[in-house]
Amino acid sequence: MLEIDHIYKTFNPGTINEKTALNGTTLSLQEGDFVTVIGGNGAGKSTMLNAIAGVWRVDQGKILIDGVDVTKMKEHKRARFLGRVFQDPMMGTTATMGIDENLALAARRGMHRGLGSGITKKERENYKELLKELELGLEDRLTSKVGLLSGGQRQALTLLMATLQKPKVLLLDEHTAALDPKTAAKVLALSDKIVSEHNLTTLMVTHNMRDAIAHGNRLIMMNEGQVILDISGEEKKHLTVENLLDKFEQVSGEEFANDKALLS
Repeated sequence: MLEIDHIYKTFNPGTINEKTALNGTTLSLQEGDFVTVIGGNGAGKSTMLNAIAGVWRVDQGKILIDGVDVTKMKEHKRARFLGRVFQDPMMGTTATMGIDENLALAARRGMHRGLGSGITKKERENYKELLKELELGLEDRLTSKVGLLSGGQRQALTLLMATLQKPKVLLLDEHTAALDPKTAAKVLALSDKIVSEHNLTTLMVTHNMRDAIAHGNRLIMMNEGQVILDISGEEKKHLTVENLLDKFEQVSGEEFANDKALLS
């Protein structure tokens, strides 16, 4: 479903600020794979997600989604293949619009926009049923402005919007990092539920090693723009943070240096 073939990305080439963010990154996801991504600061995690999303073009290599080469495709055109939830709960919704209006925008993504009537009664009923599954009481607040919601409510809504039209690939970019632990756990549980129910191919970047181990069927670790560990199956089920740190040191020849990840 997703094929990343030796992609490279260097920022500010030829200057004193030159930084190689992706250095031949290669990764393949089968349909339904839920892959968690862990790595230190500057490992290339978010750069890889941005490359997939088309935020910037890669210097070399190819990116294919469900067999379609999207390497040179513009960001807004490849958006029809993707769903994305960002770290900042403010980024996935429009604060001045109602919950129902935000959902309607997500439902109409990629469709022709005409001058017809707005949200139908049937659509509102459908949105209510979807919101009930979040168990946040939002089904009774359909017309409330999204800007009035808490960060956790907003992130849950963003997750629902990102998966309303089943995307080929779902990108979760540290989507619980800005939430308190209790709310983060709820959003992660909701992520598991939605991914499982819709069999979504998913990449979840996280700074939390325990979350990376506990969620998904595969775990990859990045370092200096490359995938250096790819763990799945029984090995992942029995993985601990200590095991993961040991494996990192064995492969990279250095200690894992990211206080945020270690303290989570």
